[in-house]
This record gives sequence, C-alpha cells and structure tokens, in this order.
Amino acid sequence: MNYLAIDASGKNLTIIICKDGITHSYYDEECGVNHSVKLMPKIEELANKINFDFSKADFFCAVVGAGSFTGIRIGISTIKAMCFAFNKPCLSITSFDTLAYNEKKGKILSLIDAKHNAFYACGYQDGAVVIEPCYIDKDKVKELLKEYCAVSSTKLDDIDAKQVDICQGLINAIKHKKDKTSWDLESLEPLYVRKSQAEEGR
Repeated sequence: MNYLAIDASGKNLTIIICKDGITHSYYDEECGVNHSVKLMPKIEELANKINFDFSKADFFCAVVGAGSFTGIRIGISTIKAMCFAFNKPCLSITSFDTLAYNEKKGKILSLIDAKHNAFYACGYQDGAVVIEPCYIDKDKVKELLKEYCAVSSTKLDDIDAKQVDICQGLINAIKHKKDKTSWDLESLEPLYVRKSQAEEGR
C-alpha cells in the first residue's frame, strides 16, 4: 500500500507517507497557525527522504475535521490538488477517527477540546460510529463517561480521558477505511460540527 495522508486540523501537523506498506511520518506538535507555510515543504522533505513517487500512490488522504476551520481547508485543498494532479482517489478521515482507532474494541468517546468547557465529541462502539459528531458541554461529557471511555490527544481539565497518539491513530484509521476511497473529490469536504465564530456573528 502506498499513500500520502495529512492532518492539519489542529495546532499540530501530521504527515504520513506509506511506501510499500511501511509508514514514515512527520509530526509537529506545535505547528500553530503555520500549516500553510510548513505543509508542502515538509511533504516534499519527507518524500525526498524516502524516495517516494507520488504517481505510485494508491490514494491521498486528508483529515477533514472537526478542528481548526483554516487548517481543515488547507489540508483538504492540498489533498484535492494532489488527487487531481496525479489522477488518484481520495480518502476522508475524521479527527475523531484518529483518536478512536487507537483503541480496538469497546465504547469509545473521542473528545476534542473546543474551549469554554465545551467539546467536539463522537462516540464509537467496536470501531463503528454510534454517536454522530456533536458539540457538547462538560456536563454532557461526564454523563456519557458513565458508559464510554474517553480518548483525547491532549490533557483535558476535570475530564478523565486517555491521551492517545493521533499519528498512530491516523495510520490505524486508514488501514480500517482504505476500502472507502472515492474518485469523487467533492466527497472530501470539511466536517464542521458547528459554525465558525464569523458565521455565528452574522
């Protein structure tokens, strides 16, 4: 299996290149708002390091959210351009998948800190989504934790959540969903759980 996958949906930047079934990764935990500056140079740097030929990729993958509105758009537009340039299908992975697929079984609640005691959340049972992506407050999270085990990429105040590796989670999610690639680039669309602040202010 050969692919390029990127996650620019949060303050981190994750780039995975799989060549002949072996994964190679770049991870910047504190990319902040510099995704547009760092993304393409780091893709090229990693590809050159392992002598990866993009034309030999089976597909290109983007993490579509939830997360940073700007980062999500950057990631999706980059992967769409790669798919178009090399005539390859795309694969959509959610930020929640990159958390949940660190755990193989059970009832898992993927949590992303949305600030102000609120969270983006998605519930899984044995790898299948059973609670659709939503925006919930801390009280609702604590209620769900009576039934679910929470996972997050960061430490959450007053929430018992296991910190997991989103880089490995992305690799695991791709293995699980690789048969869901699509030639329809419009299927690669942002997952916005709620409106941006700009939209809410209109």
